Amino acid sequence: MTRNIEIAQACDRLREESERTTGGVLDVPPPAEDAPARVDETGVELKRGAFLNTIAMLASNFRGIFTFLVARMLGPAALGIFSVAWSTTDIISKIGVLGLDNAITTFIARSEAMGNRVRSRALFRAAVVLGVAQSVVTAAIVIVGLRFFNNRLHVQPQMVSALALVLCAMPGLALYRISTAISRGMKVMQHDIYSRGMTEPIATTLAFLLALAVGFKESSPEVAAIVGTAASGLIALALASTLFRHMPAQTDVVSPLGEARSLLAYAAPISIYQLINAFIARLDLIMLGYFVGRAPGVTLATVGVYSAVIGTANGLRKVNQAFNPIFAPVVAGMTATGDHDVAAATYARLAQWMLWILLPLVAVMSLAGGTILLIYGPAFQQGGVWLGIVALASAINAFVALGETVIMVQRPHLNLLHSSITCTVAAAGLLWLIPRFGAMGAAFGILLPYLVQGMLRYATLRWVFHWKDSWSDIRPPLIAAGIAFVPALICRAFLGGIAGQVISAAAFLAVFGVQWLQHHIHRKDEYP
Repeated sequence: MTRNIEIAQACDRLREESERTTGGVLDVPPPAEDAPARVDETGVELKRGAFLNTIAMLASNFRGIFTFLVARMLGPAALGIFSVAWSTTDIISKIGVLGLDNAITTFIARSEAMGNRVRSRALFRAAVVLGVAQSVVTAAIVIVGLRFFNNRLHVQPQMVSALALVLCAMPGLALYRISTAISRGMKVMQHDIYSRGMTEPIATTLAFLLALAVGFKESSPEVAAIVGTAASGLIALALASTLFRHMPAQTDVVSPLGEARSLLAYAAPISIYQLINAFIARLDLIMLGYFVGRAPGVTLATVGVYSAVIGTANGLRKVNQAFNPIFAPVVAGMTATGDHDVAAATYARLAQWMLWILLPLVAVMSLAGGTILLIYGPAFQQGGVWLGIVALASAINAFVALGETVIMVQRPHLNLLHSSITCTVAAAGLLWLIPRFGAMGAAFGILLPYLVQGMLRYATLRWVFHWKDSWSDIRPPLIAAGIAFVPALICRAFLGGIAGQVISAAAFLAVFGVQWLQHHIHRKDEYP
């Protein structure tokens, strides 16, 4: 979301400047000497926004307390049922929102750039009404469909009941996404800290404990999700509303119906891309839940363990959120002014930074996965091997997201093509692997499509955009990881149990950290 917001804002600024200086001819680039100053001015604003988004991202991780409580108090089976239901709801919610969260950000940013606050308020109201109404209708249709076709789905009855209940969270989810997108369109990033970062985890956790106390038992996680998303949505709406309190005198008439039509027309194509990406990210868990009792070793408890694995590994996907808010508008400005070589060099440098962060995290999850999962309970320790594989898949997804940003600002239809191919590979791979290898097949089944996606984006940057290979930039962290794995694997081979996992992970971090420090010192000496 943040990536698309900043791209839209940067591109709007470039477009408006071009229109002012060229009389509306947009294909004439601005003077080259103005580009550095324009990038510097944008960079200050984006770094501030990136800092606030990072705080919101870190705060949202407190929702892990809710997951921990479900695992500890209800066991892996209950966590598996809820995780599959929530993952399915997240995908269906993309249909309900219909891309309005991204579209409203672009429309609000353009309206504010023109100083038309009256139109911004009209867009705000139209987006909220449309998003909530569409989500209510979509949820109702799916719930009715589940009741009518329950016997034909060949899915565990507990999962169908949980899904029918948690679908009621869709209106609150839509309200949060659209209201937060409106705040971001107004360049207000801190609202997400209060709505998702603080309100949702607190409300969800308290609602779970209360629901458990009054007797909801196995349905307590679903009830808590409904309460938590509703509270988050209402807080996000209230915060966004404060931005429109002091309105200037209305000088023009805004048609709510016309604005609604424009929003829907713009948002519909975006929703397809969002739906495909959400489907890929959730497909392994959903399909594993579908094969309960029909694949080797796959039970409701297995699905619960695997959901904890995904929740732990998904933290790696968020690493790119610290970089994309800065990188997206910068690369948009560079490509617009023809500075493709500088853009490629910037991409390579950020890729190196991401590898320095991602590689040790993947190594720790691979070497000490069983110990990490013990936080959820002894039954979750069996997911240690799966965690290493899923962590690698999540790291690849986070890493290649930089390439997605580059492609989006120049040829966005190629991202849709890549996602379509990746989705096909994911579905085919999981359908073949899970019935044969169970949860291990699900782990490899999600790793395969992200490898394919990475190769597609590399090929696009290399041969479509003619960007040079950045091996010299990404080589240092890769070599450092390779060297650090040697003592780590030796420790893992000779030491068993929890001690062996912890010592091997510590050995990797120590060797890798020394090499990072040497590289950092060398860079400072080379570029004082």
